[in-house]
Amino acid sequence: MVKKRENTYGKLWELNPIWDILTPEEKLSISDEVDMVKYKKNEIIYNAGDHPEDIMMLVVGKVRIYKEGIGQRQQIIRLLKPFDFFGFRAIITGDDHSSSASALEACVVYKLNRDAFLRLLRANNSFCYHVMLMIAEHLGSSEQQTVNLTQKHIRGRLAESLLTLKDNYGLDDDGSTIAMYMSREDLANMSNMTTSNAIRTLSQFASEGIISIDGRKIQILNESELKHISRLG
Repeated sequence: MVKKRENTYGKLWELNPIWDILTPEEKLSISDEVDMVKYKKNEIIYNAGDHPEDIMMLVVGKVRIYKEGIGQRQQIIRLLKPFDFFGFRAIITGDDHSSSASALEACVVYKLNRDAFLRLLRANNSFCYHVMLMIAEHLGSSEQQTVNLTQKHIRGRLAESLLTLKDNYGLDDDGSTIAMYMSREDLANMSNMTTSNAIRTLSQFASEGIISIDGRKIQILNESELKHISRLG
């Protein structure tokens, strides 16, 4: 982990419009309180049980939020893309982190200390309202994910995960390869299944002409069928 003052990639309010709601005085008040932290691939950003010190915004790279269950099996509950926020729930509630975060690839994170963030929430009603909207959106996504992981069969869960990766990270220049090269284990953890089941189901999708596999690269050949499988569950 390498830490220094934020200055390389722009100010918070230049990267995410929620921060542009702040008044010029508020922007000035936090301009020297934002740290830029670089993490290596697979490096832990925080662990479940850690006391939250900062609200974080991903600037470069990809981050996963996950929980560990029985036998230290991980369940990926959220994948982050640049300019997504994380770590704020525990700060608002005053609890310790209930999940963990780690870098899926080398990444850059901006951190604003908890006191400055809470000060803004109390002072700026518009900023507080937009943070509430963000929390509500995450709650809705979590509820839908719970339904998907508990009611869909293996094929439906894996199809849903592939579509989520495509929607979250987009496609490579060829217009069909998911721009996220995830390991089979991570894909299984995201889909609530064993790694062997994920490998087997991916092979089935490939044999049916729905996807093409080249190592960690997954090319979507028939998105409509993938959506159909996801809807059927």
